[in-house]
Amino acid sequence: RARRLLRERDRHLQTSEQRLMDFLSAIQASPNGVVLLNEQTQIEWCNLTAARQLGIDPQRDVMQRIGNLIRTPAFLTYLSQADASQSLVMEGQGHRPDRPVLIALQRHPYGEGKQLLLTRDVTSVEKADAMRRDFVANVSHEIRTPLTVLSGFVETLQTLTLTHADQQRYLGLMATQAQRMQSLVEDLLTLSRLEGGPSPSFQEALPLAQLMSSCQQEAQSLSQQIVASGAMHALMFSVAPDVQTAQLLGNAHELQSALSNLVSNAVRYTPAGGAIYVQAMRTTDGCLQIAVQDTGPGIPAEHIPRLTERFYRVDRSRSRESGGTGLGLAIVKHVMQRHDGQLHIASVLGEGTTFKLVFPAARWSMTQA
Repeated sequence: RARRLLRERDRHLQTSEQRLMDFLSAIQASPNGVVLLNEQTQIEWCNLTAARQLGIDPQRDVMQRIGNLIRTPAFLTYLSQADASQSLVMEGQGHRPDRPVLIALQRHPYGEGKQLLLTRDVTSVEKADAMRRDFVANVSHEIRTPLTVLSGFVETLQTLTLTHADQQRYLGLMATQAQRMQSLVEDLLTLSRLEGGPSPSFQEALPLAQLMSSCQQEAQSLSQQIVASGAMHALMFSVAPDVQTAQLLGNAHELQSALSNLVSNAVRYTPAGGAIYVQAMRTTDGCLQIAVQDTGPGIPAEHIPRLTERFYRVDRSRSRESGGTGLGLAIVKHVMQRHDGQLHIASVLGEGTTFKLVFPAARWSMTQA
């Protein structure tokens, strides 16, 4: 009977140990960090996720006070607070200004004075929240400016007796501001549709020659409007002989919008007398490339990675003077992503900028004769 009781006890201990190991393995596999602290805030155990996020060693730092290992003032204050219902967001291990790492911490008391510390990487969440705040602020600012102008002119027309010529001038300025707001709203709706809609099918086709011809006509019309005096822009559109009958597979409206945005930007930011080259060709790896090159002032290298962000402007005052909404390149980026393509940007100060739309082999074909 004694031997049987010992065997049962051993089996019970083995079962308990196995359950404990399974439990620790499950916590170890968790995407969130877990730290067990005793009454003196010493580390009893932590998983690898918490160790990586907080910069501690899961073996060497056992029974070390966590306040001696993480000496961030905000963390020490948080650790000493009696109220454990609040959470803390702090910089994590490897944080850099150009590559932020943000960790959210939450304390949960348990047992007799012990604490469970949960950590979670919220870098992407905080970044998205910051982008949302910036987006709302930018939209508000972009709409407030023309609204202020419109309300000022309306008040003028209501309170002052003006000549017919002055009335027409004010109405023209009001129409310009109304058109600016309409363009902004249309671009916002386009972005919303691109982000939320399904990927374009391969059934719809847009002839490359038609796309180039349409954008050339738009560029000529825009150039005539912008250049009131002085030399006109030199607009040169060309299609390589081996892709003369090529067609792009996808949403024709989106593809037209992408190239149109690039060409209109080139015209707006290139001084009078400058040149814009739009060339379509097949690359060595079978892709179809459409390059838009201008002879404008160029873009500083530090701005290039952020050009496709919503409302990002290299020169805010100049962008508004040119009539842009600050959403064109964001639209181009989303169109290319939806068509499995890429947008490449290269620029040299004082020499100009080149934007390249690169479509993979699956997104274009040659029309059958």
